[in-house]
Amino acid sequence: MASTRQEIIEELKQLLEAEDVTAIKEQVEHLKTRFYSIEDVPVEEGAEEAAETAEAPAEDKTEEQFKALLVEYKSRRAEVTAAQNKELEDNLARKQAILDEMKSLVEGATADGVMANLQRMRELQAEWKKIGAVPVAQTQTIRKAYQQYQEQFYDLVKINIELRDLDFKKNLELKTLLCEAAEKLQNNENIVEASRMLQQLHDEWAEIGPVARELREELWERFKTASSIINKKHQAYFDELHRKEQDNLARKQAIIDQLKAINEPIINGEPMTAKQWEELTEKVMALQAEWRTVGFAPKKHNQSIYEAYRAECDRFFHTKTEFFHELRERRKLREQRHKEYLERQAAREQAREERRKQRTERIMAAGSSNLRKLRERLQQEIKTAENNILFFTGKSKTANKIVTDMQKKIEELKARLTEIEQQLENED
Repeated sequence: MASTRQEIIEELKQLLEAEDVTAIKEQVEHLKTRFYSIEDVPVEEGAEEAAETAEAPAEDKTEEQFKALLVEYKSRRAEVTAAQNKELEDNLARKQAILDEMKSLVEGATADGVMANLQRMRELQAEWKKIGAVPVAQTQTIRKAYQQYQEQFYDLVKINIELRDLDFKKNLELKTLLCEAAEKLQNNENIVEASRMLQQLHDEWAEIGPVARELREELWERFKTASSIINKKHQAYFDELHRKEQDNLARKQAIIDQLKAINEPIINGEPMTAKQWEELTEKVMALQAEWRTVGFAPKKHNQSIYEAYRAECDRFFHTKTEFFHELRERRKLREQRHKEYLERQAAREQAREERRKQRTERIMAAGSSNLRKLRERLQQEIKTAENNILFFTGKSKTANKIVTDMQKKIEELKARLTEIEQQLENED
């Protein structure tokens, strides 16, 4: 089974290669439902930023192709239907002409002249059988008239009972075969096919002439009984089909209700964490997978139930996209503020270092009496700087440079401390 829109398009193209496009209506409707029920794959968190910056396609090319194929299908089907309707009307006109002539044969028949018309009646019957179907609205009417004129004509054939009996016998054999065929259809497990074949048997029954009057009711009851069994199975089949469709409708509505329950706190603005969003996403995707396993609902509900389902899915994923977009923006803002904070700290540290340097120079210029105080201050500054390194380490990527600068300054302070200690030793 096709799982993508492009595969459905290719499958529809193959269907359109059929000579009789009127025979593929159910398949085309099925493809149409499948085409518009295929879900878009939800965008993962890592791909959302790229999806936001990418330009949206001007139009859905696959949907455009699919709609073009549907237009072609409808156009061809309309042409075939128009040709079929014309053929049905032509058949109706031909059969009506036969009925008119049969009526004239019946109304103008006499005991002496009925035999002369018998051959013509048979010719009309043969011609009638060669003519195809007529519009459904007129089928029963002209069939009833045809049977009526046949029976009236043969009832008038009193002068040649043997010929009449011969026709009755032939018709009896043919109708008996139809009864047997109808009874065998009861064992056909494909009830739809059995029903279609039964209709063909009824059409053949209507085309066969009458049987002996004393056998008509009995023979018809046999044929009708066999037909009734198949018709009941056919009705039971569609009753079961409708029941399953109602069950599918209930299952789909239950899925929509679960999606609404997931969306309700989101719509009401309840705070959500990224982890909670991912957990809910798994639930939604599980419901989508379950939806795809459910069969068709009743035809009149299929579109509306799908639109309700699609709306709840779109609402969830749209809100999720907005959440993670805002989350990334807040994260960027925090990183920017932290970067600015570190830069300010670095500037302050540099200013303090400059002040310490100037102070050291002043102390050294003042004489050896201040060297010991300077040594203590340098030792304290080195200790403070080393403690600050622990604060900045691991804060962010931008802190690495500050840590490096501070380590460099510590080395400089230690070098100065070494010089001062050397000076103190020299003085001692």
